[in-house]
Amino acid sequence: MNNLVVDLDFIDNRTAEQAACETKISAETNTGHFRKLYIESYGCQMNFSDSEIVTSILFKEGFDTTSDINKADVVFLNTCSIREKAEQTVRHRLVHINGLRKRRPGLIIGVLGCMAERLKKNFLEEEKIVDLVVGPDAYRDLPNLLNEVDNGQKAVNVLLSREETYADINPIRLNSNGVSAFVSIMRGCNNMCSFCVVPFTRGRERSREPFSIIREVEDLVSNGFKEVTLLGQNVDSYQYISEDGSVNINFAGLLERVAQVNPNLRVRFSTSHPKDITDEVLYTIKKYDNICNYIHLPVQSGNSRILELMNRTYDRDWYLNRVDAIRRILGEDCGISSDMITGFCSETEEEHQDTLTLMDYVQYDYSYMFYYSERPGTLAARKLQDDVPLKVKKRRLAEVIEKQRQLSLQRNQLALNTVHRVLVEGYSKKSTEHLSGRNDQNKVVVFPKQHFQKGDYVNVLVTDCSVGTLIGEAVD
Repeated sequence: MNNLVVDLDFIDNRTAEQAACETKISAETNTGHFRKLYIESYGCQMNFSDSEIVTSILFKEGFDTTSDINKADVVFLNTCSIREKAEQTVRHRLVHINGLRKRRPGLIIGVLGCMAERLKKNFLEEEKIVDLVVGPDAYRDLPNLLNEVDNGQKAVNVLLSREETYADINPIRLNSNGVSAFVSIMRGCNNMCSFCVVPFTRGRERSREPFSIIREVEDLVSNGFKEVTLLGQNVDSYQYISEDGSVNINFAGLLERVAQVNPNLRVRFSTSHPKDITDEVLYTIKKYDNICNYIHLPVQSGNSRILELMNRTYDRDWYLNRVDAIRRILGEDCGISSDMITGFCSETEEEHQDTLTLMDYVQYDYSYMFYYSERPGTLAARKLQDDVPLKVKKRRLAEVIEKQRQLSLQRNQLALNTVHRVLVEGYSKKSTEHLSGRNDQNKVVVFPKQHFQKGDYVNVLVTDCSVGTLIGEAVD
């Protein structure tokens, strides 16, 4: 295994290697269109959301989607560059897909997203394993690019934009459970974290105008959805100012407007940046019962020197101040999760211990945990030496994972003998006699099916738990 990430929310059901490169495949649609599109999406929820935008654009060009790659006329891999594991997975997949050309020489293969921008020359000119390469800000150009490929040319557009938000495009929900949906509120990132490729692959930050966001949420509610998650690389820096200056809405203001769409609509958001999350946002969460009591607040390291090398623009004390504010305003039961990197450049044993002690202080409900892998083109790759031995990185990661397992179990045990409002998402992964959903703190809750259905809100008394799951029974 070249890298490792563990999401403890699914630790009972997924291996660490699977979690390192989550994949979604386009669902089947049959509306009579004459061409079939197959999309594999890798990595983060932003990529999955982008695939829904791509599907909407190409639906108008005569494409249905298929979940069977053997039926596809066009195959897209929507890629992620944030971890080495994800890139390797995509490369292996492209080799396999190219083997399909022997049976179907007219098959069009394209790479979308972050890898497309970063490796366009490799894919098109050197390895010659794709027909088109399209960056995350160029999806509107897909009809023209496909036309070029149809005419025998290779096609590429990886230009980044300072304006594109796809605000007017209504996404086609590819893998929807009919209950929860993701709504993109902004694109790009202005935070130049030294380990991260996102600013180089997704461009500068720009906020989507709020009225289109509200319309999309209203449309989801009218179609029966019960939960939305507002997506952005850094949602707390959302800021929309109209050209005449008459409208000025920050993230707290947007969050409030979304919550007001319908009191029965659950609202979540991801991701928050510790330098930007404000008390105003926290008080907005407290004000509305339908804004979930859960915050993903990536720390990356518990040591101030390492945070400075990472260019995170906050230190340990600042981060703990924000955690204290969450506990003061929202209470001890507010769910907090994190991202953590072990073995960053020059990290000492004492600095690693600072991460463990910070975890003890915060009491995270779960975390996404990695050991550091250098990404080409990042500030760290250019300016810092990746000098922590791999064996040490892995050992430190194992210690962080074990610490998080202990904390996750402790936090879950606090839920015992209490009632939680659960939004049913579907069957449990282990039994069709049990349903699974999430509570306010984003924890998975499993309980006997009885007469309940997907999309129901159910009060569940929690009677048992594991590291990653609460177990209970429905009560009146």
